[in-house]
Amino acid sequence: MAKKIILLINLGSPDSLELSSVKKYLNEFLLDERVIDIPYIIRKILVSGIIVPTRAKGSLERYKSIWTENGSPLVEISKELTLLVEKETKIPSYLCMRYGNPNPKDVLRKISKEHSDLEEIVLFPLYPHYAMSSYETAVEYVKSIHKSMGYSFKLKTIPAFYNNPSYIDSLADSIKPFLEKDFDLVLFSYHGIPERHVKKADPTKSHCLMSSDCCDKASEAHKYCYRHQVIETTKLVANKLGLPNSKFQFSFQSRLGRDKWLSPYTSTLLKEFGAKAIQNLIVVCPAFVSDCLETLEEICIEGKEEFLKNGGKDFQVVPCLNTNSKWVETIKEMVTNV
Repeated sequence: MAKKIILLINLGSPDSLELSSVKKYLNEFLLDERVIDIPYIIRKILVSGIIVPTRAKGSLERYKSIWTENGSPLVEISKELTLLVEKETKIPSYLCMRYGNPNPKDVLRKISKEHSDLEEIVLFPLYPHYAMSSYETAVEYVKSIHKSMGYSFKLKTIPAFYNNPSYIDSLADSIKPFLEKDFDLVLFSYHGIPERHVKKADPTKSHCLMSSDCCDKASEAHKYCYRHQVIETTKLVANKLGLPNSKFQFSFQSRLGRDKWLSPYTSTLLKEFGAKAIQNLIVVCPAFVSDCLETLEEICIEGKEEFLKNGGKDFQVVPCLNTNSKWVETIKEMVTNV
């Protein structure tokens, strides 16, 4: 029996390559009010009536391009990471997904049955940066289950770790080998979010996106500002690697819908780089700690194709931290110090 448990939570994935499974996953994901934050009735009509029916087959083909014999890369990598964390920390460790399986409710129930004298769960969201559509929804979902089930054990949460020195070191070390040959630019490509999400998360309601340099001005809003946090990660890693300003840039990928999202857009830059004599490109995706559809398909396949088609020559993608030993040590350090 254990008095302390580690619970990792990641985004999730369809259970299989059946169209029905992809539709189920997309519905659960896109109906989340923190992902598409519009009134439920409108969201339901938009997601279940338009987006899922028109996009499910395309999403299925994208998943097929990255699927392994063991299933979803994100799920399998996360499972391997969980085992390594348990081995490194000597603390029983479990995994759940915000959407799909393993479901947090089922995992919490399992933990409760297997550890009757449990005193505390340390929830570790596998999201370095705070955003309502990733970190916040994962944390609040688990909190709501914990409360509704009336569990007696405490639930502690690891905060967003975008500037954690150990995380920065792990990320920089993963990029370093790719810098050994000539390159024109390192592109830090982060998952995009709508600008309204940034403004909505601003507790001051008077700072975020109110000026061109808002992310450089000290503010309590930075604790919840996704844009500020990805810029900080970029600067810290670039500084760690000794990259001059001319050798790195950040951008945002994975847009959905017609709303204004954080820019610049990764897809636009990849099309423009060839004309700007940026032909040897290194791409890293720090918003993701596990390789997934957005890295393996959107960047490694689609992104590479766009870059090469528009004049690029060499396109290298740095794998996510995945099961990197330094990343496992980083998790251990954060769990120990929470």
